[in-house]
Order: sequence, then structure tokens, then C-alpha cells
Amino acid sequence: MAVEAGRVFVYGGKGALGSACVSLFKSNKWWVGSIDMKSNEEADGNVIVKSDQSWTEQQEDILAQVTKILNGNKVDGIICVAGGWAGGNAANKDFTKNSDLMWKQSVWSSVIAASIASQHLKEGGFLSLTGAKAALEGTPGMIGYGMAKAAVHQLTKSLAAEESGLPSGSLVASILPVTLDTPMNRKWMPKADTSTWTPLEFISNLIWKWAQKEERPANGSLLQLVTKDNKTEVIPA
Repeated sequence: MAVEAGRVFVYGGKGALGSACVSLFKSNKWWVGSIDMKSNEEADGNVIVKSDQSWTEQQEDILAQVTKILNGNKVDGIICVAGGWAGGNAANKDFTKNSDLMWKQSVWSSVIAASIASQHLKEGGFLSLTGAKAALEGTPGMIGYGMAKAAVHQLTKSLAAEESGLPSGSLVASILPVTLDTPMNRKWMPKADTSTWTPLEFISNLIWKWAQKEERPANGSLLQLVTKDNKTEVIPA
């Protein structure tokens, strides 16, 4: 059995960004677990999320699966890149429905990731969450999305504070992208200016550095990822 360089769980490990993170860590000989509605074949362990469960049921089920897979081992990092997007203002017929979906995709996943971190993260490990640059301000055209992402920003600040329940020396930070360069975004926005889209590799490499305890941001950071002319800057909010 080869010695593992480290261990990480990717929440949303079957999505475009999650898959990029799984691939990068695997290529560097890390043990990688994926948490998603579908298995990631590349991962060493898969935790399956059941979408018909309530929040508390989901948390209990996921924690039980994680505990079983880890079998007493701790992880160096938890990367939560689960999420989605839905638009709509208060007059939209699906306003509440979309808000509910955004809450489930972004807030449920982030809270459950924090719960996993409280039990299975090593001291000095990291938890990466995913907010949104847009949610630093009002988002009238996508209220549910902005509300859920703003909640992730608040969660990040709370988890970074003293007595948050995370192991000592933990780093908690949120990435705040604008638009990610994913196959789905290219499909749905064929005429968009992709020079302002953030490449998945940029984000996976950024988180990889944190895993190496390199270039770590301040605890509780909300990091805007601003891409212009195909160059991405990380700007703390």
C-alpha cells in the first residue's frame, strides 16, 4: 500500500470544480473522498447524498458514511464546492422554490461540511467554502442565490472565530467567484466573454497551495476571484 501524502474530502466532488479538485489531489498521491449525489470514479471513497432527506437526516447520514470511510483517520482538508445557480426576483413565480433550492445546495452543504470538519479535520487543517462575489451586495435578479451565498460568508466568519467548534489552528476561507469556466456555462452562455471567467484549474491550484500550508489567507477570509483578460486576481473582500 502506497503511503498517502494527505487526505481530503471534496463536497460536490462530481461537479465540474469538484472533479478538478479530486483530479489534482489524486495526481499528487493524496487520498480523496467525494461527497455528492453521484459517485466520482476517481475518488478513493464516495459518500452519496440523498436529496430526498431533510437537512438533519442528510447531516446524520453523511457523517455516518464519512466516519465509516475514514475509519479513525483524520483529514487535512475539506473542500466544499457544492452549489448551483437559480435566478429570479420576488415577483418570480418560483421565488420561494428557487430560494429553497439555493439554500439546500449552498447552505446545507456548507453547514454539513463544517460539521464534518468539527469531527474529522486535523489540527491545522483547512475548510474551504464557496461564496459568491455578487452576494457582497444586493442581488435583485437572483435573490435566493445571493441570500444563500451571503449566509455562507457569515458562516465563514463564524467558523473562523474563537470557540467555533473547529480544531485548533484550522483555516476557514471562502472563495467568491464571479463566473466559472465550466462546460455547462459554455453551453448555456455561448456568446459570453469567457476572458472574464475563472478557470477551474486556478481554483484547484489555489486550494492545493493551502493544503501544502503555502500562501494561506487570513482565517475567515472572503476571497474574491476576479478574472480579466484571462488573468485571475485574488482580492480579499
